[in-house]
Amino acid sequence: MTTPTSTNVDLTSKIPNNVGLSDDPKLQRALERWLPNYLEWWNDMGPTDFADKPVYLRTAISVDRGGWANYAHVKMPDYRWGIFLTPNEQEATIKCGDDAGAPAWNDVPGEHRNALRRIIVTQADTEPASVEQQRLLGHTAPSLYDLRNLFQVNVEEGRHLWAMVYLLHKYFGRDGRDEAEELLNRRSGDEDKPRILGAFNQPCDHWLSFFAFTMFTDRDGKYQLAALAESGFDPLARTTQFMLTEEAHHLFVGETGLGRIIKRTAQLEREDPNGDVRNQGGIDFDLIQRTINYWFTYSLDLFGGEISSNASNFFASGLKGRFREDRYEDHKALTGTYNLPVVEKDKLLEKEVPLRNAMNEILRDQYIKDCERALKRWNKHIAEEGSSTVLTLPSRRFHRHQGIYADHHFNPDGELISEDEWESNKSKWVLTPADNDYLVSIMKPCYEPGKFANWIAPPSKGLDGKELDFEYVKLHD
Repeated sequence: MTTPTSTNVDLTSKIPNNVGLSDDPKLQRALERWLPNYLEWWNDMGPTDFADKPVYLRTAISVDRGGWANYAHVKMPDYRWGIFLTPNEQEATIKCGDDAGAPAWNDVPGEHRNALRRIIVTQADTEPASVEQQRLLGHTAPSLYDLRNLFQVNVEEGRHLWAMVYLLHKYFGRDGRDEAEELLNRRSGDEDKPRILGAFNQPCDHWLSFFAFTMFTDRDGKYQLAALAESGFDPLARTTQFMLTEEAHHLFVGETGLGRIIKRTAQLEREDPNGDVRNQGGIDFDLIQRTINYWFTYSLDLFGGEISSNASNFFASGLKGRFREDRYEDHKALTGTYNLPVVEKDKLLEKEVPLRNAMNEILRDQYIKDCERALKRWNKHIAEEGSSTVLTLPSRRFHRHQGIYADHHFNPDGELISEDEWESNKSKWVLTPADNDYLVSIMKPCYEPGKFANWIAPPSKGLDGKELDFEYVKLHD
């Protein structure tokens, strides 16, 4: 059983796709039955109170590298969610592991069925979770430009859910259909049926957290999707390749959004005689640093344990590769070690870990380098505004809830500390309820075209060649 794909998308189908859905009536009926359940979830848990407002959204109409999307004002419930796989340009091969170089699988190998289902379900669960976390943010948007970006992220996370649900329905039978239903039943932050991963149960109730989430947590998504794009299961690899095309905008929203807040903070600091940013309704650098610390470290958890037999097995089996696996010479990683600081007898000691068991950490290394690049850019903007503040990333050991560091306490420099020292300082290091209360208090909606809230700078340019005063969301008939 192969998946027929082309660069042409069937836009006449109820579910737009390039996988030949009309040639598989049973699968098509199953997905069309899932559609109303999805729309019910969207209406219940998607963006509140904007269903009747036309939003200037991009919609995928092709899988070509150029001109793959169309921009138009669309009401979100009418958005055409679809199923798109990047077509193969050549015969696909297994990219990594024991069978590197062998033909890729078009069907699920029986011995990898449970592992693949787990991988797909875990990835799928993050997509609706983020929509749920962000559902109220439209009411405090700092501009129509930002409101539109929020909704663009939301609808594309919904499409990414469709991408994973297609795989579950097509390749995993009744188990896959049941998993697809459960994806609509779990809820972010729910005590009884929470989302699978911790970061996706954290509150995201103001725009500083939204930008940090799209900067740090969606960036984890980039690296997870890129690792899955190396999968020997070809439909998963090609699905995630196209998801990465859309994900790039989400990272743009987060990185530039935080950058604009940081720029405005530096301006407000300079303009106040005492450098008091909050006196002008702005967001001070200490609060920005705590937000970075909070979301960066929760996002680090998403990569999994530093020493992981699961990661080793996934790599060995060819289910999940490294970021840009083709850059490595050795695709089997049978030799070599990774030096990892571990806690033994209340001290940090270097330990050599077999390379395959450190695959999560290797992916985390790439992620951290990417985040450091953004920090350098932000600090350059701060210096250009005349401020001496320097923002930093905390140690990967700080504020961890998963992995070998989760049972210990570290300061932002990664030094081992006591529980008492942690409790005495945590309000200086990570977001607190008081921080959230302040942020919510200053975030009032700014819906006039071309205007921006006082706590954030305008972007350097509009989207899709439009001016900043373009009506990105039509709130009035």
